[in-house]
Amino acid sequence: MLTVTTVNVNGLRAAARKGYLAWLTASQADVVCLQEVRAEEEQLPAAVRAPEGWHVVYAPSRDARGRAGVALLTRRAPEAVRVGFGAAEFDGSGRYVEVDLPGVTVASLYLPSGEVGTERQAEKERFMAAFLPHLVALRVRAAAAGREVLVCGDWNIAHREVDLRNWRGNRDRAGFLPEERAWLSRVYGDGEGDGGYVDVVRALHPEQEGPYSWWSYRGRAFDNDAGWRIDLIVSTPGLAGRAVKAYVERAATHDERWSDHAPVTAVFDH
Repeated sequence: MLTVTTVNVNGLRAAARKGYLAWLTASQADVVCLQEVRAEEEQLPAAVRAPEGWHVVYAPSRDARGRAGVALLTRRAPEAVRVGFGAAEFDGSGRYVEVDLPGVTVASLYLPSGEVGTERQAEKERFMAAFLPHLVALRVRAAAAGREVLVCGDWNIAHREVDLRNWRGNRDRAGFLPEERAWLSRVYGDGEGDGGYVDVVRALHPEQEGPYSWWSYRGRAFDNDAGWRIDLIVSTPGLAGRAVKAYVERAATHDERWSDHAPVTAVFDH
């Protein structure tokens, strides 16, 4: 079996103070993908930087220190590590890292969140335009080598109405814009230039509302389960077909949360 978890930690140092390490110690995952680490390796306490039993790869933001940042934790040493995806604008932004493990390439992604009418949204659109061809090429290379691909992380897009509670009130907001949703459809599509990938959680739970993975800290969003499903485990079809379960590790109470996101886990008969 292969168990993979992805979680936006909303600042790894803060998450470590709130319960991240206890969660990691109890985790049964073989691979953990982190986003929004917001720290250089040397800024992390030793137990957080190099937890026992894990090989850790960090890709912090070199362009805006203290922001973004992704990481991958693996039980076995990676065969290869690649930071970025060949886009000059984004390869130092702490938004993408991938590793090769036996039979599978796993990536941790933190796609820009965007904000309508601002440069942040333009940046998000440029990222998406550059990233889709990478996804296509990655799948093609993997297939030629007899490998599968997993791209896990905070994709910052809710694809369908069932992927966020208040979809009617968010139709004009970044994360649920028609053009963003159409782009994610292309990631999942099998036409020319499409990604040909599968949303693993949605494939196993085709009509379920959610399960949500992010709730605003404002108001009572978590208590009311007024969330978004934006943390995704996306894979090539062969691996997706071997997924046996997928779930969100939602905290029991608001006070037990160590991030505004919850870990999302998938288990594959690998």
